[in-house]
Amino acid sequence: MSATIFNNIEQLPPDALFGIKQRYSKDTRSHKVDLGIGAYRDNNGKPWVLPSVKLAEHSIHSDPSYNHEYLNISGLNAFTTGASNILFGPDSIAIKESRIVSNQSVSGTGALHIAAKFISKFFPEKKIYFSKPTWANHQAIFQAQNLQCDSYPYWDAATKSIDMEGYLNAIKTAPRGSVFVLHACAHNPTGLDPTNEQWANILDMLNMGDHLVLFDSAYQGFASGDLNKDAYAVRLGVEKLSDNVPIFVCQSFAKNVGMYGERVGCFHLVLPRQSNEDETAKVKAALSSQLNKIVRSEISNPPAYGAKIVAQILNDENMTNQWHKDMVTMSSRIIKMRHSLRDKLNELGTPGNWDHIVSQTGMFSFTGLTADMVKRLEEEHAIYMVSSGRASIAGLNEHNVDHVAKSIDEVVNHYSSEAKL
Repeated sequence: MSATIFNNIEQLPPDALFGIKQRYSKDTRSHKVDLGIGAYRDNNGKPWVLPSVKLAEHSIHSDPSYNHEYLNISGLNAFTTGASNILFGPDSIAIKESRIVSNQSVSGTGALHIAAKFISKFFPEKKIYFSKPTWANHQAIFQAQNLQCDSYPYWDAATKSIDMEGYLNAIKTAPRGSVFVLHACAHNPTGLDPTNEQWANILDMLNMGDHLVLFDSAYQGFASGDLNKDAYAVRLGVEKLSDNVPIFVCQSFAKNVGMYGERVGCFHLVLPRQSNEDETAKVKAALSSQLNKIVRSEISNPPAYGAKIVAQILNDENMTNQWHKDMVTMSSRIIKMRHSLRDKLNELGTPGNWDHIVSQTGMFSFTGLTADMVKRLEEEHAIYMVSSGRASIAGLNEHNVDHVAKSIDEVVNHYSSEAKL
């Protein structure tokens, strides 16, 4: 039996995104372009260590008390407090009333996992709604906890805009008290965010249905260069909803601090307002103990190095100021590349309207290219992106944007000609 015990286990296909990365790495063509993986690249297509991160690393390595000891189960307090302040704002009523429980997590994915474990334990009957489309790993994380998943309309392919009518109707018709996962900013994969007015309508409708909200905040400051602007939806959600229901927030520092491989994140649970301070403290202690049990049973305690770097940046004024400049550097370069690609496609007379590339925000653009077009881009032009047509704009630079634009023009014209035959 021992020789055949694993013979019936199914081999799964490789992860789509990392599969793209592997094919890209094996491609020997000198003009290849990676528009698949979601990581910032500088104007020469190279990984970029933020100057603020270099300052923080120098600071912690120069400290004679620096060590590699275990953190608390809930994480590094200087990090979780700083993370909470930039997300909810230092003037947040939830912070002032001490209604937030925060746990350090293994980046945003780990925060989502904590949320899924918590919901599966205490609200297993609730259905989890994700935007259609959403980040590829969202459903896998929650389905792994045996939670029922569904979707709400988001991307209208015909108009390349948000299907607000379908979105609001899905909230209205969902079972009362469902969980809606919302992208706080820089929606992945579409790059299309609701306006402030649309956010208000969405949150009001969620409030009417007593729905729970989980904000996935993976790009604060990275999307626009402005921490406050990118936190608008989360802060409005706390204002509108937290009197009545808890709010889950999953926060990642992979993108905005460039700490991709260090896996720095935070899970926050905003408590609904209690009858008095003693009751708030009692509920908060109970929730903290439950979250710590989840962390303890899985990773024992969170990794320290990345958290110490981010804590330095969040709590040292000079480093914070440099970080703000770094976020502007990244976001402004991506915005510049959006305009450059759109303008070059217009100059080439590429069929279709490409204005959606500049109206979207953050790292990704839902280009509107079909799976066949994406395949031809890879095979004929050495340009790699997700089959849905999602392109990582961070992979564009002044040296390759001409090639990308001309290649897109070729594949669009190729399939336009085929359609006419």
